[in-house]
Amino acid sequence: MMNPKELAQRIAATLDEKKGDNIMVLDVKHLTSITDYFVIASANNTIKVHALAEAVEEKLEQEDIPVRRKEGQREARWVVLDYASVIVHLFHEEERAYYNIERLWMDGGNLTPFLPKDAEEERI
Repeated sequence: MMNPKELAQRIAATLDEKKGDNIMVLDVKHLTSITDYFVIASANNTIKVHALAEAVEEKLEQEDIPVRRKEGQREARWVVLDYASVIVHLFHEEERAYYNIERLWMDGGNLTPFLPKDAEEERI
């Protein structure tokens, strides 16, 4: 069983593989009791938002990690996937700009852009 941070990173990596935009991993466990991490990503159309949600669900189902609850997939403007310790927010770029949930949950130290492993290695 992977820990919440590993799960958040796995989700972010899946979104990166599927060309999600502006992927962020927010550590919110010190701000709320509902979850440990938010993973946020966006896409420029509803078809891609829906595809990102499906990709995350499929990847985690293969690893026996079922989604507990999901909302918004029919409209695909803001899809939420609840994995208990990680909540995934997938936005159409217009909704993401409007709601700006990063700002709501930012405390100055928890806003982290996702970097694929090869990008992390380049920085070292």
